[in-house]
Amino acid sequence: MAERGRSGVSKNKHDFSELWPIAERLAEAARVETLKHFRAFDLTADSKAADFDPVTIADRNAEAAMRAILQDLRPNDGILGEEFGITEGTSGLTWVLDPIDGTRGYISGTPTWGVLIALSDAKGPILGVIDQPYIGERFLGGGGRAEVTGPQGTNRLGVRRTIDLNAATLFTTFPEVGNASEGAAFRRVAEQVRLTRYGCDCYAYALLAAGQIDLVIEAELAAYDIQAPIAVIEAAGGIVTDWEGGSVHQGGRAIAAATPELHKAAMAVLT
Repeated sequence: MAERGRSGVSKNKHDFSELWPIAERLAEAARVETLKHFRAFDLTADSKAADFDPVTIADRNAEAAMRAILQDLRPNDGILGEEFGITEGTSGLTWVLDPIDGTRGYISGTPTWGVLIALSDAKGPILGVIDQPYIGERFLGGGGRAEVTGPQGTNRLGVRRTIDLNAATLFTTFPEVGNASEGAAFRRVAEQVRLTRYGCDCYAYALLAAGQIDLVIEAELAAYDIQAPIAVIEAAGGIVTDWEGGSVHQGGRAIAAATPELHKAAMAVLT
């Protein structure tokens, strides 16, 4: 039940009983479009940048499908999507969509890419979905939910209680981790943890929320890369900030940690 103030008016202005079914409908639509082309022999990828930033028909079609649902069901909400940019809204809510986070993995046939869906208000993400269509796993966080559904049924999300760097498992996507100084900072942390792994894109954040790993450190993120993971990890009891401990809702350099103690220890080495 939503908390009520002295006036009797609910302090929780968001109706999650309405919003969650829409978020899951978006995820279902994106599953259909991404699985149509995953591991197809004739799949081609265009590059959005000179240094090969791939995009496929699956990226575009999945975002278009989600936008069509929102236009029908939530026409007053804003949309920020990786492929088609910003659609302004009037409701104060914005859907933040990454139709395939990890397109490099997608075109390589690995199952660690995902669909990212967040809903944000002026303060940041209020719910998030990390969906892996091929595995059939969906990680949900926010609005009273912190759960994963998949081949092993439905289970509660919850971070590990690791507090020491030397006991932690650390993930990032690219070994370079941003520019030279950012990469050097990451390696200082990597030298102190128990295990470092690479290449999982958004799936690493899902693993942190599920209590399988302890840290994710990345740089050069966009808002659509990080808002859904923020909501999922925070719902699971973890913490996500920028490298200075501030908000990372708009992207940049992110550190996600299972516990405040681990977060503080990693930041002390990063900065």
